[in-house]
Amino acid sequence: MADHPRLPKHNPNANVTSVNQFLSLSTDVTEIVVDDGVSDSGITGFDLSGFSKLKRLEIGNDCFSYVEEVKLIGLSELESVVIGEKSFTKYKDTYHTTADPNRHFCLKNCPKLKSLKMGHHSFMDYTVCEIENVDALEVIEMGDLDEASCNFPYASLELKSVLIHCE
Repeated sequence: MADHPRLPKHNPNANVTSVNQFLSLSTDVTEIVVDDGVSDSGITGFDLSGFSKLKRLEIGNDCFSYVEEVKLIGLSELESVVIGEKSFTKYKDTYHTTADPNRHFCLKNCPKLKSLKMGHHSFMDYTVCEIENVDALEVIEMGDLDEASCNFPYASLELKSVLIHCE
């Protein structure tokens, strides 16, 4: 039963394995790795703006289903964000997912961010995706190549204030 494909797997590198651990993190951490399946209907906001020393954020699969607003704003040391499959999505079934005007993703003012990656079916019902002032950004990966990935299908994607380097 532990190998059933619909059950979340355990990430042995995770330093957060429950919502309570997430809520009790020190704002001085430089790395947050969230295990698969961490979610709670009482958590509707995900604001890491106070984690001024955060360099790496990794969210597992099937996490934070009930979060309506993700804020990664003003993280001056943040270099990498990886979000697993089916995270920040309330209803995982693509046939029943509809746009929710209250669900927003904001990534702003993170000058050292080089990489933003997210697995398929994450942010399926979000209507806003703002990525702004991330001038070091080199890689954005959303979903799987040549697959129906359904990342932000109801949002217009706009990348603002990125410097173009020509050689």
